[in-house]
Amino acid sequence: MPRKFRHDIVRRWEGNPAITLNNLPFTTNNIYSAGAVKKDGVYILLIAMENLEGKTFIHIAKSEDGYYFDVDKTPFIFPSTDEPFRVFETRGVRETRITFMDGRYYIVYLGLGHHGFLLCLAVTDDFKTVEKLGVISEPETKGGALFPCKFNGRYARLDRPSVGGRIWISYSKNLLTWGESKALLSPRPGFWDSHLVGCTFPPIKIKEGWLLGYYGIKKTSGGPITRMGAAILDMDNPCRVIARSNIPIISPRENYERIGDLSNVVFSSGAILEENGEIKIYYAAADNCLCVGTTKLSEIVKTCMESSKEF
Repeated sequence: MPRKFRHDIVRRWEGNPAITLNNLPFTTNNIYSAGAVKKDGVYILLIAMENLEGKTFIHIAKSEDGYYFDVDKTPFIFPSTDEPFRVFETRGVRETRITFMDGRYYIVYLGLGHHGFLLCLAVTDDFKTVEKLGVISEPETKGGALFPCKFNGRYARLDRPSVGGRIWISYSKNLLTWGESKALLSPRPGFWDSHLVGCTFPPIKIKEGWLLGYYGIKKTSGGPITRMGAAILDMDNPCRVIARSNIPIISPRENYERIGDLSNVVFSSGAILEENGEIKIYYAAADNCLCVGTTKLSEIVKTCMESSKEF
């Protein structure tokens, strides 16, 4: 028999898509990406969804095994009706990334309002109540994620301003006021990530440094294609990129990834590293469903390290 080769490092769960428009306890237009965390053995997702009026909300989904989820009908984070947040969230909230730090769960999410889109910060201890802390970016900034520790007494954050299509790193002493920004990762002409790059799930601490998952967009004659890749940052100086994958770890190939309101897209904002070295990656496909992919951390690290260092 001919040998069957696997296209991607990340293996798709055979039950994909895990969450679709048809298995929700309510009616919605779209399903976007989800922040992910494992708390007391329970997998928790914060999924952004668009209601029939075109406004986005963030719902909690829970699972005992990381594959089969129950989605709460009532939103966990919803657009504020009071200032100072109302003006920044009139069109909705979406794209969460969860970082566990100092015993609390910090949530960077996207606010969509009169000033376009920008990054906001919230915190929860139990995923029953949530407190919004403030706006933490300039307008037209996406892809916000916190590192889970301080560097020389400062918090560190990743984001992607619209201009330039790059991932930047910034620092703060109080989580609200950010500066000392530096460009961290840029698009590469001729590669799969030639047009734009942005952070996927928050950085994960590994023995080689910090695992950075990122999405890359390439423009083609048939339209843009969004794939996911990875890079490794220096443990003590996250401004320094040690290695970067020259190939994507997952690309849109299945029909549910290629056909939707935003076609040819696989996009993640949440992943969980298990004790056995497996990574579960929760990714949105074509803005119409949420999927699960798995791989070994060692496979991603190997791919990064074996790739060319000329980036």
